[in-house]
Amino acid sequence: MTEQANPAKAQKIQKINGVRGMNDLLPADAAQWTHLEHVLRDLTRAYGYEFLRTPIVEATAVFQRGIGEVTDIVEKEMYSFEDRLNGEQLTLRPEGTAAVVRAVVENNLLYEGPKRLWYTGPMFRHERPQRGRYRQFHQFGIEAMGFAGPDIDAEIILMGQRLWDELGLKGVRLEINSLGQAPERAEHRAALVTYFEKSKDQLDEDSQRRLLTNPLRILDSKNPAMQELIEGAPKLLDFLGEESLKHFEAVQTLLKANNIPCKINPRLVRGLDYYNLTVFEWITEELGAQGTIAGGGRYDPLIERMGGKAAPACGWAMGMERVLELMKVSGSLPEAPAQCDAFVIHQGGETLTSAMIIAERLRNAGIDAILFCPPDGQAASFKSQMKKADASGAAYAVIIGPDELAKNEAQLKDLRSTGEQKAVALDSVVEAVIDAIVGATE
Repeated sequence: MTEQANPAKAQKIQKINGVRGMNDLLPADAAQWTHLEHVLRDLTRAYGYEFLRTPIVEATAVFQRGIGEVTDIVEKEMYSFEDRLNGEQLTLRPEGTAAVVRAVVENNLLYEGPKRLWYTGPMFRHERPQRGRYRQFHQFGIEAMGFAGPDIDAEIILMGQRLWDELGLKGVRLEINSLGQAPERAEHRAALVTYFEKSKDQLDEDSQRRLLTNPLRILDSKNPAMQELIEGAPKLLDFLGEESLKHFEAVQTLLKANNIPCKINPRLVRGLDYYNLTVFEWITEELGAQGTIAGGGRYDPLIERMGGKAAPACGWAMGMERVLELMKVSGSLPEAPAQCDAFVIHQGGETLTSAMIIAERLRNAGIDAILFCPPDGQAASFKSQMKKADASGAAYAVIIGPDELAKNEAQLKDLRSTGEQKAVALDSVVEAVIDAIVGATE
């Protein structure tokens, strides 16, 4: 049958692209992610935090109740859907804290006492993709539950500073504020409503809507036209009682004692409803207008709001893509490590059999090894294989050709330092590679 007789065969198959704002992690970038993940695991281990993983999909109510219904996340950004099998309302998690609290409450994790927890994984928000911000992004977060004192607030902030130091990031500044307790916020709220109502015509559409639902969020607006009006608004710090001020001052004292500089920002409110007392953000000027790379604070009301027994809690989270972007700008991304220790070269046939045996023996000894496999199934020249070996980043090439096989030996070539090549017995290849690696590190 000709192509003319079969139009469907002649038609070019349309390729399918990924969803906008949801990106692939390609091999070239994998080493950067691995490095960051290793640093985060070392950090949490140093402070005694335990790993907890929650599902990607949660009941929508987890975020409506946890984050607050009058928030950008719940109102505009969540990927929510109805389960076709049972009609349940579900949501791809847009952040980690509410999901972690749900898991802690459901599994009664605080029964034996306070918990230090950490999590990482993909989150989903339907917003306009921009530099370092995507619709599927990855978040790392820590949550300290059951601790009421200012010491834990200071500890989690110290963890953040240690992380930036470990990653070699410069120019990251800390801003802090206190949101006080509910009665103090209620008094401040009334003052905000009175203040903004006098200038209602200067508020944008979102702020006019929030005026009667959550006026504190108006202070978080990034609208340039409203900044002068916001600057003149009543400050929450002026409404704090003695206990709230004492807590906030204690946090600052502990940070100062540990040489952590911070700026008090009375407009810092964070974007979620569950915060109280200490809130904070780490900010950089290196990533454009959206300068926050991490933030968090205390959220004492949330555990009870999610159905658990009332308990204090605090934590923070960061977007991993934004931190990697900042590492790139700062020049602190590590070089990609070599793919392997040894690259095994052969000429097919019996040499392939011996090469595969040697490669497996190397791996059994804990040595990373790549065995050359020709894309077309045909033997390739030693020259082309040596190019592949060099490109792999391997420290050594193990060469087994017909001449070597006839002598029951292989050639071991140093690819990185001396370029030296020597013959070794096939049965001694593993020991020779180990000796070479050990000698190079001494």
